[in-house]
Amino acid sequence: MINSPILPVRSSTRRHALLGLACAFALSLVSVPVLQAADSKLLPLTATFEKVASTEGTPFVLHLKNDSKDTLKLSGKVLLAVVNHSVDKARALPEKSVEAGKVMTVTGLAADDRVLVSAAGYATLEVKVPFKL
Repeated sequence: MINSPILPVRSSTRRHALLGLACAFALSLVSVPVLQAADSKLLPLTATFEKVASTEGTPFVLHLKNDSKDTLKLSGKVLLAVVNHSVDKARALPEKSVEAGKVMTVTGLAADDRVLVSAAGYATLEVKVPFKL
């Protein structure tokens, strides 16, 4: 059997080529959602939090003010930071029409929950509940 130095060079070259292809493929997957979000307009909402007295451990309320001149039909969900095994990880928000200048209120939020709000023609708005106000 003849030891050839060409064989390790070929496998090393193949390994680097496959690594390069994998990186290029991964980058192409990452850039697609960014381009799609760039085409959408930002949702014209102003988010403010309020801390309220609560016996259930969910002391935060989110107020979303419609800053546009049109009525927005909003829908969304709350991604819970703390989940029990018997409870879903997300809580759906009922669809609601919010007139210009009016406020939509989301109650029952805990620290580190994430609220996702969407409307037709706009990019989804994600708001994270703070630990402290």
